[in-house]
Amino acid sequence: MCGVFGLVANEPVNQLLYDGLQMLQHRGQDAAGIATLNGLTFHMHKGKGMVREVFRTRNMRELSGNTGIGHVRYPTAGNAGSTAEAQPFYVSSPFGIMLAHNGNLTNTDELYRSVCDKHLRHVNTGSDSEVLLNVLAHELHRETALSDGHTLTPDHIFNAVSRLHTLVRGAYGVVALIAGYGLLAFRDPYGIRPLVLGRNRRADGKTDWAVASESVVFNSLAYETVRDIAPGEAVFITTDGKLHSRQCAAHPKLAPCLFEYVYFARPDSVIDGVSVYQARVNMGITLAEKVKSEIDLADIDVVMPIPDTSRPSAMELAAHLGKPYREGFIKNRYIGRTFIMPGQATRKKSVRQKLNPMDSEFKGKNILLVDDSIVRGTTSREIVEMAKAAGAEKVFFASAAPEVRYPNVYGIDMPTREELIANGRTAAQIAAEVGADGCVFQNLAALENVIRAMNPAIEAFDDSCFSGRYLTGDIDEPYLQRLSEGKSSGAAAFVLPGLIDHSVRIEESDE
Repeated sequence: MCGVFGLVANEPVNQLLYDGLQMLQHRGQDAAGIATLNGLTFHMHKGKGMVREVFRTRNMRELSGNTGIGHVRYPTAGNAGSTAEAQPFYVSSPFGIMLAHNGNLTNTDELYRSVCDKHLRHVNTGSDSEVLLNVLAHELHRETALSDGHTLTPDHIFNAVSRLHTLVRGAYGVVALIAGYGLLAFRDPYGIRPLVLGRNRRADGKTDWAVASESVVFNSLAYETVRDIAPGEAVFITTDGKLHSRQCAAHPKLAPCLFEYVYFARPDSVIDGVSVYQARVNMGITLAEKVKSEIDLADIDVVMPIPDTSRPSAMELAAHLGKPYREGFIKNRYIGRTFIMPGQATRKKSVRQKLNPMDSEFKGKNILLVDDSIVRGTTSREIVEMAKAAGAEKVFFASAAPEVRYPNVYGIDMPTREELIANGRTAAQIAAEVGADGCVFQNLAALENVIRAMNPAIEAFDDSCFSGRYLTGDIDEPYLQRLSEGKSSGAAAFVLPGLIDHSVRIEESDE
């Protein structure tokens, strides 16, 4: 999962991009990057770390221009430790293109062979985003070659994206700069990964345009949200602010990722017409009904959230059950999200650094803990241990999401079955694994109904990590096995020996 942001404005965009990326920081803490376009010249700075760690004043001064894109990364493909895989990525031909990508491709190996062996392009990293960039570059070159060979039109761009949709499988929300022309944004044909269009109507009558992974970016910049970019749609905004759009997929279908609503997106975002906060509130109602059917309510004294994502669900669940709501864990907000920590040992350590129990709220009580989901189980196990050490008599666990039993291959870091605590286990077995006195999980149908009730235009969902159903139709047992093997080896299967790496140095000066 990553966050992308693009701007075409009537003023310098460097500070606006920085501010917008900070609003997307929850989508990736591993690396950040900004590229701007000033005439025909690109300026870029990127590196490992959070936004505030990567950029210094001197870096910002160098990012001149009124058009630009930004990216925050947490890695689901490629090398998590490689600075070279920070985005955006760049190719010089045709025209010069910068690209940033949120999501994950599922046929990267096939695309890599085509890009490198057939089209003689060079891919320098293990990132599927760089492969995607080269696919786009080749299709743009192909389109322009069919005309005069050196002039790019919106039709050329949209035809190239249409062709890309037929070649690429997986999930992707993309922003790209084309030197001398403008900003291109497009979304995969299922709309798995979110992408939103915004604008700022200036006092001088001009319009600034923006594209972002979440609408919360626009609130912070005083932009208005225009609409979600449709599945399969491409939007092209020229450097002088003219907006063009076209549906580029043959059979688009709105099927957003359920995990965006459950966990990943900020609660103050609206994704595909659905308020993330209200969705989480409503999840609490349906989860309460499930709790009623599986736990004797006399055994529950208080309801507590695992801060922060589960708080709306927990508050509504407590109200629906008629039970007291308490904040038993105090969160240290200077610790990163444990879900995106790279290793089990790191995750385990960070849980106790991040959450501190208040003994008075636990002592002698039966506690119902509410979390957004249980993925690997490491965090849940530590939390149950802390609750019982603080004096809780019984600890029950309720998850606002169903059991995560299958790998997510579309851009969320739960890629192997071996890492998932629910894989091959019942709710009772999961409870035993995490040390809880009982576990209750949301029904998948109930969760989907909660979201669809808020936007009936949603045709389906990417619920693959719960159901094992993969929208793109290319995920089979051999694929999942290769995924597990690749994860354990830590290598991208498609990268040839002799990979060139580079470092992006970050100075500590405060100039």
